[in-house]
Amino acid sequence: MYSSCISRPFVSPLAIFQGVDLQCQMNNHAHHTEEMDTEQLVVRRGQPFSLLLQWTNGPPQPPDHQHNNTALLALTSVYGLVPTEDSVYMPDKELLQEYILNENGVLYQGSWDQITALPWNFGQFEKGVVDICFEMLDNSPAALKSSQTDITKRADPVYVSRTITAMVNANDDRGVVSGRWDGEYSDGVPPTRWTGSVPILRRWSEGGAKRVRYGQCWVFSAVACTILRCLGIPTRCVTNYSSAHDTDGNISVDYLFNEQLQSISEQRKDMIWNFHCWVESWMSREDLPKGYDGWQVLDPTPQERSDGVFCCGPCPVRAVKAGEVAIKYDAPFVFSEVNADLVCWIVHPDGKRTRASLNSGTVGRNISTKSVHGEYREDITAEYKYPEGSMKEREVYAKAGKQAAKQNERPGQLKLSIKHAQAVHGTDFDVIVEVLNVSAEDTLAHLTVISNAVTYNSLHRGECQRKTAELTVPAQKVLRLLYDNYGACISEHHLIRVTALLQTSGPLNSILQEVNIPLKMPKLHIKVTGEAVVSRKLTVIISFTNPLPVTLRRGVFTVEGAGLTEEQEIQAPGDIRPSQYVAVKCSFKPIRAGLRKLLVDFDSDRLRDVKGEAAITVQEKKL
Repeated sequence: MYSSCISRPFVSPLAIFQGVDLQCQMNNHAHHTEEMDTEQLVVRRGQPFSLLLQWTNGPPQPPDHQHNNTALLALTSVYGLVPTEDSVYMPDKELLQEYILNENGVLYQGSWDQITALPWNFGQFEKGVVDICFEMLDNSPAALKSSQTDITKRADPVYVSRTITAMVNANDDRGVVSGRWDGEYSDGVPPTRWTGSVPILRRWSEGGAKRVRYGQCWVFSAVACTILRCLGIPTRCVTNYSSAHDTDGNISVDYLFNEQLQSISEQRKDMIWNFHCWVESWMSREDLPKGYDGWQVLDPTPQERSDGVFCCGPCPVRAVKAGEVAIKYDAPFVFSEVNADLVCWIVHPDGKRTRASLNSGTVGRNISTKSVHGEYREDITAEYKYPEGSMKEREVYAKAGKQAAKQNERPGQLKLSIKHAQAVHGTDFDVIVEVLNVSAEDTLAHLTVISNAVTYNSLHRGECQRKTAELTVPAQKVLRLLYDNYGACISEHHLIRVTALLQTSGPLNSILQEVNIPLKMPKLHIKVTGEAVVSRKLTVIISFTNPLPVTLRRGVFTVEGAGLTEEQEIQAPGDIRPSQYVAVKCSFKPIRAGLRKLLVDFDSDRLRDVKGEAAITVQEKKL
């Protein structure tokens, strides 16, 4: 801390120090923290702020002296002994507006070829959130072990961000969110129901640092984003499609099937997630050689231990792209998430394996984040990896210790592919399996097609349908199969995986293909009635039509919005029959002026994760 006096009043030796005016309203406005609080001082590092010192009982002052019995001090908090450029300094104001100040965001889900957007309320300026963030740091194992040592390290964003990735999940400590992926959420909140971070953080704090049930990767990343932005570290949420979870460090994910196309990989932890969310934070890396400043991967989802703790990062994005897997922290794991090969094997009764497919370009696709210019997707794949198949990509693989896939293997004479149109939840849809024979002779083959309900991270929830056929595939002939049954076993992620295995008696006799089909969900409609004014009652009407051919029971709407209303639940008016239209009213008094976003979720026994949003411009209260 250093200071400079910008007013030098005469102060008598007889004067008695009376107090200090922190000038909270003026300072917090200058530091863009006035929405956090105006009654306590909240300032940002590296930016000056002022204090007004007050004296009393002094002798009369000279007649030309102003500001009697006060002294105005200007101070600046710094990282280190002398003022330098801050380690989280970001010069672009437009980027700061998005990555520090924006309370509303978008998380990307779905699949690489059918990307969906989930609005999210980060709410870093909501009442009490900044105090909860410090409460979380105070409950970290390092702080509980030695508070003094922990506090001295809190000026370092590498230390703070790594602590946050460990504390957002509740696996090792008094962390915030407990993860669960098995579909059993009756003793908590299903991960798909959350629409914002604030209710989660408040539940954790009000419960005495007791874990909140339940979250999955997008919830972990969004809560981490809220905390990091609140603490002044520029942060954005990132989604990696076809994300590899490589537990043995060989930069390869192996799927094992028997000859009936049943997975026998259940005991293996290697898997491909349909998508996986983490965050990137902007900081300099003074702990590393030059060249690794900028965006750093931080992953709070508890997947693997790092230094004995379930946390991940910060890992420089530049190190991932360059294949520098020796750079800390956790570069090998992050590199595999965006670069691993997917290898599928058929395991025969005698234990021997036949490789059915090798996909070097499947993992790490359409890596996405919200654009700073609006609510649309920005593709940042090129920041993580070079184009698939390029010379530079192969060089990076070699540097990372991976042998590039062989390019000279003789291609097979049969080609297998799976195609589908847009699939809407609640309707029938076609899946087309194409078998193409590029040889000059007819070929006898056995085709197995199976559809499974799966979660977004590849856990099986049940077999929907199985078809087999003995085929004589003529040259250039296409076979089509119809897929028409999935409703009874669909997961809460509304995802169907179709796997096709083609077997022949010739060389390269097994070919396997898989596709993930996300089911399109209905939307909630939100109508705002009247003008939105601070502290004046506002009513919205929320409606939707049941798209399923079954009755929905125990329906509940969950509503929240930063600067609008705290989380509240509204019960649906009874059972909702197929094709029935239902509407509910929700009233609240907006808290803060400006452009705000209301987020709504609908859940029931047979249909979950139906979302809706409405942008609301709130006016200041008129005098």
